Amino acid sequence: MPTLLALDTATEACSVALLHDGKVLSHYEVIPRLHAQKLLPMIQQIMADAGVGLSAVDAIAFGRGPGAFTGVRIAIGVVQGLAFALDRPVLGVSNLAALAQGAWRREGATQVAAAIDARMDEVYWGCYALSDGEMQLVGAEAVLPPHAVQVPADNLEGWYGAGTGWGYADRLAVKAQRFDASALPHAEDVLALAGFAWARNEAIEAAQAQPVYLRDNVATPKASKPS
Repeated sequence: MPTLLALDTATEACSVALLHDGKVLSHYEVIPRLHAQKLLPMIQQIMADAGVGLSAVDAIAFGRGPGAFTGVRIAIGVVQGLAFALDRPVLGVSNLAALAQGAWRREGATQVAAAIDARMDEVYWGCYALSDGEMQLVGAEAVLPPHAVQVPADNLEGWYGAGTGWGYADRLAVKAQRFDASALPHAEDVLALAGFAWARNEAIEAAQAQPVYLRDNVATPKASKPS
């Protein structure tokens, strides 16, 4: 069994998790704007708690977004620094997928509409369904105004809502009987999803680690209309 380290700083939460000898250790704190100061000490502490050095790690997983731009960049910066130093591959995991995985871990939800508050009156949105213990994307992730979100047309019922985007519950086009608008991504769920990706040989070189903002088009100038 591999030794995998996972970390996430894409939202207000900062968390790390470690799989070693088949056991999972994790540490999670909600510490807005303190991720850069806290992340490395948290990693050092969890390795000390496990009694192993970073050299024991086979790969490093991270929440790749969507989420706060600064938070996602912190995670990628730290992951690349560690991965280059250790000569290890990395595994990027969707923060929306991590939210869905967490909803299954905590609530037993098998269909999850994950939503993160994207500010600017929009939400990051993705629908996930459980398959052999792994939350898998149904359709595509997107950034949308609350009134434009959707679940699959052939499966309209039984969705559990997870994430801060459900703070817009009264305006979301999708309704859920149960939802947790306080849920934030957790490195323990990034770790679980990374385990599936590792088994599929999906690890990549550190230089290939990229953020997923879903809002990349915002930075792209629109083509001017011909006069």
